Amino acid sequence: MLVLPPENIDASRFILDVELASHIRTREPERAIALLTNALDTWRGPALLDTGHGMICRTAAARLEETRLMARELLIEAKLALGGHHEVVSELEQLLSRHPLRERLCEQLMVALYRCGRQADAIGTFHRVRQRLSAELGLEPGPGLQNTMVEILRQGPSLLHRAS
Repeated sequence: MLVLPPENIDASRFILDVELASHIRTREPERAIALLTNALDTWRGPALLDTGHGMICRTAAARLEETRLMARELLIEAKLALGGHHEVVSELEQLLSRHPLRERLCEQLMVALYRCGRQADAIGTFHRVRQRLSAELGLEPGPGLQNTMVEILRQGPSLLHRAS
């Protein structure tokens, strides 16, 4: 068995960087962006592609893929905090098309669209995801998604970004 310190393993460094960025994203969005960009730049293809197909490898790969998606969500959140709504719309649309039931992506897309002056598109996004959740899972949107919709309809100040 080969024993290496976590900082010498790409996957471990990736997870540590994502965890650190998650903790600092609201107070240091620029640093979170740098950490997450660096972490995501080290990613090449599917997780643990050449390691085997056993249960342990599949579980570890699924965890890494989930962490990768979470890293992208955190990166978008940090960019939104700095007023980068125009630059994230396309990425969010692509991510939501691949993960259509992921409510956090929907919330982020709605906020980005709203900040771009596309309120009708933001509301349309909510209704598409709501319909899909209902049709596929028999669920209504969660509180975060519902609150985002209410804030858009109210044109609430909580949707305003910090930087312009």
